[in-house]
Amino acid sequence: MADPVKPVYRITDLDTNERPRERLAHLGPQALATSELLAILLRVGVPGENAVQVGQRLLKDCGGLSGIQRVPVEELCNQRGIGKAKAAQLKAAIELGRRLALESPEERPAVNSPADAAALVAYEMSALEQEHLRVILLDTRNRVLEIVEIYKGSVNSSQIHVGEIFKAAIRRNAPALIVIHNHPSGDPTPSPDDVAVTRAIVQAGKLLDVDVLDHMVIGQGRWVSLKERGLGFS
Repeated sequence: MADPVKPVYRITDLDTNERPRERLAHLGPQALATSELLAILLRVGVPGENAVQVGQRLLKDCGGLSGIQRVPVEELCNQRGIGKAKAAQLKAAIELGRRLALESPEERPAVNSPADAAALVAYEMSALEQEHLRVILLDTRNRVLEIVEIYKGSVNSSQIHVGEIFKAAIRRNAPALIVIHNHPSGDPTPSPDDVAVTRAIVQAGKLLDVDVLDHMVIGQGRWVSLKERGLGFS
């Protein structure tokens, strides 16, 4: 009787030209599939799956890279082959990527449309399990000075102190800002409270000479600009 086929579960079982680290060194990280980049972080697989296959399974089970970012560490540890150390490595890598865009002042992104603003925060904020309200502080050329979290929890007109929203803008001498909050339900449709909050913020901005360019609501894979819809800005 023939010996059973040895299961493939190590990257070293792959052909040299197919190994993620070697491919990254030769072609650059942009040439690798997301599962291959995950494999470099994971380093080893499990019996029956090499690290690339584990990465593919994670992407499928969690709903893509944004799903891995959204899943709590404890739940990620329940995935086969993912312990606390690997879960922490994955979360840390995703967070480093998020922070990179704002690290260099001379490379600060400019916000010239609601889509530009959404691109800065939608990936992360769509994964939050509670409502968070943040402000994007902008300079005179609409380049990002800072993204500041103001509130965590329910965002409604009775809880928000409008002065808190402008405190960071005054500290940074920011002439303009964009308000953004998320809806954990995934539906970015503005609520009556969202409109009321927007109206109060816009009026306060006029008094403080800080231009409120927009208030945006982030949902799951979608976002809404209250300015574009004429809600609270009339």
